[in-house]
Amino acid sequence: MDRHDLLAVGEVAERSGVSVPTVRFYEEKGLVTSVRTAGNQRRFERHVLRRIAVVRAGQRFGLTLAEIAEALAALPEDRPPTKRDWARMSRRWHDALSARIEAMTRVRDGLSSCIGCGCLSLRTCPVYNEDDELSAEGPGPRRWPPATRGD
Repeated sequence: MDRHDLLAVGEVAERSGVSVPTVRFYEEKGLVTSVRTAGNQRRFERHVLRRIAVVRAGQRFGLTLAEIAEALAALPEDRPPTKRDWARMSRRWHDALSARIEAMTRVRDGLSSCIGCGCLSLRTCPVYNEDDELSAEGPGPRRWPPATRGD
């Protein structure tokens, strides 16, 4: 590894469009890795910029950091991900995103008969909670949004 090709945390933040604390947070969560200099300063290989771009894209798609981390674990840490790596990783997201799109489409298409308050009292409501049977599962909405892994 060429030490001249390494970026300081501030450079990574500036070039990736995230804050320094965000870069550190991503590192803490295992989404990116750094090496330490003799003076114990963080340095990042340039390809970390691509990994951060993947994290940001996943967040824009509505994925959790846990889902993103799971997908990133399949990518190489010692080089930038290739188009083939990205295709393999994105296949893992396809089903989760498709399920979310279907759920949002159902909600969108049912809005005309829903007052949107969450009371679930309308007889025609697609998520009607007759006899409050979902209360045993805990507080808050139980059917929408659908629970995701890690919740």
